[in-house]
Amino acid sequence: MNLLAALALVLAAQTPPSPAEVAGYTGLHRAAARADVAELQKLLGRRGVKPDVRDGFRRTPLHIAAYLRQHDAMRALVAAGADPNALESERYDIVTIAAVANDLPTLALALELGASAQNITSRYDGTALIAAAHLGHHNAVRMLIRAGAPLDHVNNLGWTAVIEAIVLGDGGAAHTETLQVLIEAGANLNLPDREKRTPLDLAISRGHKNMVQLLRAAGAK
Repeated sequence: MNLLAALALVLAAQTPPSPAEVAGYTGLHRAAARADVAELQKLLGRRGVKPDVRDGFRRTPLHIAAYLRQHDAMRALVAAGADPNALESERYDIVTIAAVANDLPTLALALELGASAQNITSRYDGTALIAAAHLGHHNAVRMLIRAGAPLDHVNNLGWTAVIEAIVLGDGGAAHTETLQVLIEAGANLNLPDREKRTPLDLAISRGHKNMVQLLRAAGAK
């Protein structure tokens, strides 16, 4: 798979609920979208109602609350037994949803509620850390590292968070700072891609001079 094709797939993978979907929701999904905690509690108190009911994309009410930044609804759902590590159709969890959106308050809450930064997510067998790194969301990267995200996980494209910050970034300030955060955390700077190109090789080939400087200073080969 070439770089442009991989990038297109990565960016197209996550599917938030559309306005039409949100307008058509009923039950727990509707209450979660509206952060109607009283309605959530009323519905969850009924016999047989499960907090992890799925919509047509296998999104739970908790996924919807995370997408729409409805924090009170997130708390109410998890308190009622919703799985904070549930995956939807494209295998995204609430941590990766928040990381991709660079939504730090929702990310912090997801982690507080028991969602794991170590989950393997997406069709690419990646992690929230890899997703945040490829978008240059350096503050989310910091938060995920503090939460125990695996630094050197390799997804099924053959890329680590370090590599994605380089090959899917623009070499600008946000992606360079993301790389700096990963270096400071102790990420392996010499894990190559499938073509045996190291992060330093990749940064040089893309003309990312500041990244090259950082990598060389950190001892990358």
